[in-house]
Amino acid sequence: MTKRGWRLSAVVVLAAVCVAGQGQPGIIRTASDLGPLPGDRYSYTPQDYQRSERASALLVRQCMARHGHPDFPLDPRYPTDPVVAVAVGTDYGDLDLAAAQHWGYGWDPAKPLVPRPKGRRMTNVEYADLPACNVDASRRLMRGIDLKRDWLYASTRALEIDKAVRRDPRLRTAWAVWSRCVADQGFTHYPDPVAAYTDTAWQRGSDGNTRQTRRERATAVADVTCKRRHHTAELWHTVKAQKQTADIRRHRDRYTAGLQALRKYRAAVAEVLNRLG
Repeated sequence: MTKRGWRLSAVVVLAAVCVAGQGQPGIIRTASDLGPLPGDRYSYTPQDYQRSERASALLVRQCMARHGHPDFPLDPRYPTDPVVAVAVGTDYGDLDLAAAQHWGYGWDPAKPLVPRPKGRRMTNVEYADLPACNVDASRRLMRGIDLKRDWLYASTRALEIDKAVRRDPRLRTAWAVWSRCVADQGFTHYPDPVAAYTDTAWQRGSDGNTRQTRRERATAVADVTCKRRHHTAELWHTVKAQKQTADIRRHRDRYTAGLQALRKYRAAVAEVLNRLG
């Protein structure tokens, strides 16, 4: 890393610190508070997911009607409620101090990550026809899109970029400072914030939530406090942005093809919502 690169990072982090010092709006509580990343425009968003779920449900209902189920619900429950295991991930670990104080590395159990379906329970006969209609809906929305070459390209690169981010000496130094800060308060000497968030000591259940013990909550508070004190998330975000920018520049044509595939998918979703929704 050249001196110029180090200086640039320091300026970006300093700007974030100055904003945070101006009042509450500058406090980082979620990853989105850190601002957009260069790779965001190539990625499938939560809004995309919500719209595509609605479009898929409409196509499935239409397909189920052709199979003799004219009143199939948009959001059905299964014939028997399945045991659902939820994988929980995070980009920067815990960031919200108030949430850490109340829920540690988990969340309010009254607000589950996976909402319960609102429709009626489907029958066994309907359930037997559902897989074929799910496949049909997916095929309709993905028509004309090369899944491996274009659709998955940005997410595949994101995995490689994250590996490069984790190897970056600036971030490893920042993690070491954060780790000492947490350990100095009497907690585990974690190698990085993700290790604290995913510590098996928190005993996550199948729903992904934790036990929220006193130790867990105290650790999470120390974790977030140290991130704020040393601006760990801001530097992390800066390094990730630089790595993404460089990768997009090196593979511009492939990223452009992936973006075109994403736009084609969004257009297919919009067409279904306009026609059936």
